Amino acid sequence: MMNPEIEPGEDPTDFDIELTETEEVEGGLYDHFRFVVDKGQTPVRIDSWLSERLPNGSRTKIQAAIDSAFVTVNTLPTKASYKVKGGDTVALSLPQPPRSGEILPEDIPLDIVYEDEHLLVLNKAAGMVVHPAVGNWTGTLVNALIFHLDKSIAKAGDGVRPGLVHRIDKDTSGLLLVAKDDAAMMRLAKQFMAHTIHRRYLALVWGVPEEAEGTIRTNLGRSLRDRRVMEVKPDSEGKHAVTHYRVLKTYTYVSLIECRLETGRTHQIRAHMRHLGHPIFSDAMYGGDTIMRGQPQGTYKAFVANAFAMCPRQALHAAELGFVHPHTGENMLFSAPIPADMQGVIDKWANKDEMRKAE
Repeated sequence: MMNPEIEPGEDPTDFDIELTETEEVEGGLYDHFRFVVDKGQTPVRIDSWLSERLPNGSRTKIQAAIDSAFVTVNTLPTKASYKVKGGDTVALSLPQPPRSGEILPEDIPLDIVYEDEHLLVLNKAAGMVVHPAVGNWTGTLVNALIFHLDKSIAKAGDGVRPGLVHRIDKDTSGLLLVAKDDAAMMRLAKQFMAHTIHRRYLALVWGVPEEAEGTIRTNLGRSLRDRRVMEVKPDSEGKHAVTHYRVLKTYTYVSLIECRLETGRTHQIRAHMRHLGHPIFSDAMYGGDTIMRGQPQGTYKAFVANAFAMCPRQALHAAELGFVHPHTGENMLFSAPIPADMQGVIDKWANKDEMRKAE
C-alpha cells in the first residue's frame, strides 16, 4: 500500500520517514513521501516547502526531482515556482522503491554509563543521529546498538527505533535509556507516560531570566511557517508541555540554567526558552546563533563568533536521568558531565567576566 498521508499534529518521530510496503505508481515510479498541506499554510514555493520537510533534502535535489516530474501536486506534475496552499496533496515518487526497514549493525563506539541484562544507559555525543531515516541509514545510534547487543534488543513496535524508550535531538548531548527486552520497554514507557522519569538538562542561554527559577506551561505544536520548528500554541491546539527551570550561574550576557522536564515534547526546552526570550546559545533553529545580548560589533562580535565556532550546536546537555528499574524496582540515577565543546564555551564566558572585573 502507499505511504499514509502525514497529517498536521502527528508525532514528529513519525514525520521523519514513512516505511511501509512499496507500491508502484503510474509511470514506473514508487511513492516515497506524501504530504497534506496544513489548511493555514501561507503560500510558499514548493521547492522551499519540501526542503523543510524531507530529511536531508536540499533545494537543489528537490528542484531536480521537480524538473524530472518526480514531484506532483494533487496528482499533477508541478514547477519549482508553484506555491503550495492549504489542502494540496504533495507527493514525491522515484524510480527506485523506498529502502527496506532492515537496520544493519555497525561497530561504532558507544559511551555506556550502565548496562545489565535488561537495559543500558549511554551518553550520546552531540552530532550523532539517534535512529535511521532518509539520508542517515548508517552511522546512527541504533546501528551501533544492534551491533553491541547482537540484535538482542526490544522491538519498540516499529523496527526503526528498536529499544529506544525516548530520544534526544541529534545535536543535543547526554543520557539515553535503551530497553533490551519488551517487558522493560513497556514498563519504562509507562514511566515516561506517567511523568515519573527524572530528566535534568543543562543549557547555556542568552541573557538572564527575570525570575531565578520558574515553570513554563504551554501547548507546543509545529509552526505553520516551518514545520521543523515547534512553537507555543493556543490551549485548543498542540500538546501540553511543562518545563521547570532554575538559573545556576549568570555571566554578562548569558546564563547557565538547569531544566527539569515534566513532559517530553519535541524540542521542548529549545522552544520554551525561546518563548521565555532566552534562546539556547548557538541554537540555529531557534534563533540562538545570533548575538542576542550586547552590541554586535568589534572585539565582542569576534568573541561571540569564536564561541559559536567552539560549540556549533545548541548548548544543551541531558545531564541526569533517573527511573525505577523495570525488573528489580530499584531507583536508578545516572549523570553525565558537560561535554568539552559546551564546557569550553561556558569557561570562555566565565574568563571574559573575570577579565572585565580585573580591569
